[in-house]
Amino acid sequence: MEKRGRKYHRERLGEALREEIETILEGELGDPRIGLVNVSGVILAEDGKSARVMVNVEGDDAEAGRAMEGLSSAVGFVRREVGTRLHLRRPPELVFQLDRSAQFSSRVEELLKRSKKRSAARSPEKSSSNEG
Repeated sequence: MEKRGRKYHRERLGEALREEIETILEGELGDPRIGLVNVSGVILAEDGKSARVMVNVEGDDAEAGRAMEGLSSAVGFVRREVGTRLHLRRPPELVFQLDRSAQFSSRVEELLKRSKKRSAARSPEKSSSNEG
């Protein structure tokens, strides 16, 4: 079982990593493949040696693919910059992963709206058939 202090430290470090990585991606990378990329979260491993960086990419799947290629080529620079800025002796290995949770949630919302419309369309038919 993980101690509370260590878990708290990992959460704080994950948030600091998220903020710094987002700052680096916004203004300091000159790679044209990386367009509008937002860091939605950083999941730090329990040992602190690796971190999964969840990113949202504005645009279609082709743009997302290009952005992920650019991020994978810039991972060494980002890792070094994060280590320097946060004064980390051994910055974690960064793995960029596309975060599709926003797309999934919008899809779920769309499906829920459709089912509500269908149930609303069916309910007046049932009430009129019950009356007659």
